[in-house]
Amino acid sequence: MLAIISRIKTNNPLTGLRWKILFAFLVIVGASFLIIAANLLNLVGYHLFEQRIGTDYLNVEKLSVQAAPLFSDRESQELQNVLQQAGGQLGGRFIIVDTDYKVQFDSFNQIIGRRLVLPEISGILDGGKSVDFGVHKLHDPEAAEQDRGLFSSLRSNDDGVAWVAYATAALTGLDGIEGVLLFLSPMQEMMVDLVNLQDRMLIYFIAAASAALIVAMVFSRVITKPIISLTRVIQRMGKGDLSARAQIKGSGEFKRLAITFNSMSERLEALDTSRNQFVANASHELKTPLATMKIMLESMIYQPDMEEALRNEFMTDMNNEIDRLNIIITDLLSLVQMDTNRTNLNRSDMDLADVIRAVTRKLTPIARSKHQIILVNTPEPCPMYADSSKLTQVIYNLVDNAIKYTQPAGQITVTLSKTGRDALLTVKDNGPGIPLKDQSQVFDRFYRVDRARSRETGGTGLGLSIAAQIIQMHGGSIYFESDPDEGTAFHVELPIHRG
Repeated sequence: MLAIISRIKTNNPLTGLRWKILFAFLVIVGASFLIIAANLLNLVGYHLFEQRIGTDYLNVEKLSVQAAPLFSDRESQELQNVLQQAGGQLGGRFIIVDTDYKVQFDSFNQIIGRRLVLPEISGILDGGKSVDFGVHKLHDPEAAEQDRGLFSSLRSNDDGVAWVAYATAALTGLDGIEGVLLFLSPMQEMMVDLVNLQDRMLIYFIAAASAALIVAMVFSRVITKPIISLTRVIQRMGKGDLSARAQIKGSGEFKRLAITFNSMSERLEALDTSRNQFVANASHELKTPLATMKIMLESMIYQPDMEEALRNEFMTDMNNEIDRLNIIITDLLSLVQMDTNRTNLNRSDMDLADVIRAVTRKLTPIARSKHQIILVNTPEPCPMYADSSKLTQVIYNLVDNAIKYTQPAGQITVTLSKTGRDALLTVKDNGPGIPLKDQSQVFDRFYRVDRARSRETGGTGLGLSIAAQIIQMHGGSIYFESDPDEGTAFHVELPIHRG
């Protein structure tokens, strides 16, 4: 795992979190600005068009009322004067078209007699409307034969593009619609204003995007700085420096991340230290009996005339050392299987009180050889669903430890009781107790309070560690109480219910 961490590299900086934040920030700001700008332009344009349409409708309807009787009575000169005067006042051009689309009057006197077919005129003559309005964008209008001279006074730019508004109203006489009044007015200035507004919006967008980019760079730097720092710490750990820790700064998620990472680092460092210590202790425990056997075997090889009694003694000692090696290896394999979760519990219905009595009967001869007394207090059956063989191992280790670490003529008390839905097993002795400085390491592997005496009695320092893991696999807990010169009591709580 450390090797994998050490190879973590950022091949492409543009794929980093900082650039992703920048991109996302710009996309959000840009999209928001474009939506607002588009809506604003539409709103302004809609307002201007509505205002212009309303004004042109009012003007053309008002003039149509005045012009209709003059057109019916063929008051040509007076009607021409009215159209020219109104066109001059409104800054546009008035044209009257009869029902055959022929121009009868023109305030500019340029296209009288020509046919003029426009959608706004057709809307009244053929569509049944009383008024109509339209806006057109014209490119080189003089190229259209029917429009020749119609737009000459309305072109207001140099590229041949003009925006023109048509407002039409029906001229109604006694026989119905007799013609159409067309008001032709330039809209170039209003459209230029809208284009200018659009250009200004583009400038504002560029300015806002630039400001957003600067803010996003600062913001993303603030966000990614703790992550970059944490990455460097991880890389240090990947190179083997498990003492590396992240700096805890600020508040919120990054602070919690740093605290969690440091907690994980401390656990990794502790596990690595424990592993190294475990390997060292295991090597030492395996090396000691091997060295002893090697010395005795070499003595037998180089002393062929060794006395038979001494040779038998050496052979017996080597046999004991082999047994001790076998016990150590068996315990190590058990720990490895439990560490890798490859050990399954073979649960079945059992009585914990029966197991306790069977174990204490087996160990009573050993206790008697040391003039010790084992008192068993199991007043009632304790049925439960558990692995009988593994709990036997737990009870055996606890009682055996009590016998080993209790002085001759001492007393070991084994008590079983029920507390709610749990069974409580207590193994108490009246030995010298566990020194305060050693109590935190009691469940550590290969740890022994009295190494010399435990080696003499065959102890490996793995019994309590194995017992603790078996109890944990059953969902229980183990703890102890110890006072110098008063003895030690180990307490085991196990769930009684099935599961």
